Amino acid sequence: MFYETKNRHGLPHDPFKSCVSPRPIGWITTLDEAGAVNLAPYSFFNAVASAPPLVMFANNGTLPNGAKDTIRNCEATGEFVVNVATWDLRFAMAATSAPEPTGVDEMRLAGLEAAPSRLVKPPRVKASPIHMECKYLRTVDLPATESHFNAMVVGHVVGIHIDESVMTDGMIDVTKLKPIARLGYKDYAVVTEPFTLPWPSRATAKKTSAG
Repeated sequence: MFYETKNRHGLPHDPFKSCVSPRPIGWITTLDEAGAVNLAPYSFFNAVASAPPLVMFANNGTLPNGAKDTIRNCEATGEFVVNVATWDLRFAMAATSAPEPTGVDEMRLAGLEAAPSRLVKPPRVKASPIHMECKYLRTVDLPATESHFNAMVVGHVVGIHIDESVMTDGMIDVTKLKPIARLGYKDYAVVTEPFTLPWPSRATAKKTSAG
């Protein structure tokens, strides 16, 4: 099948999010100006650079509500924390996606314990094995339909916590970490079986491209 995205696709559900999958989940902690904790998962999330390390997440909302608390908090305080969502934390992650009123502590509602950060004020989800402390860089307004609000937040990762329990021989072991990812619809995946591919040398790549 083919459809132009400006037209109706004729399917029971929009397939777009399932066409781009799996997507890592940015489970993001912020504080508002009064110090209230906010915790929310974002599946439009990824690393975008390594020198310096940068991450992004995108806020997609319907009007008139506009930006979610996470974006407002990032812009107001200049800080956030990315907590890695894992298989063991899947139900808590889902619980924090509920549309709670501003000022409600989703971490507490989900029964999660907070841990202090080192370089930023927002707390970490203690049970998560990896955390990235971030300084807010900028918000990028994105095109949106008349009924939606779209924006992307970019942050600089200034500190990383890694629990030794998810490491093997000095490297993060994905079979121990078991990160979860969004697939689209209401489906998720857990990473348990990685595979390795050798990176070709420049000479090998030239030979391959030449046929």
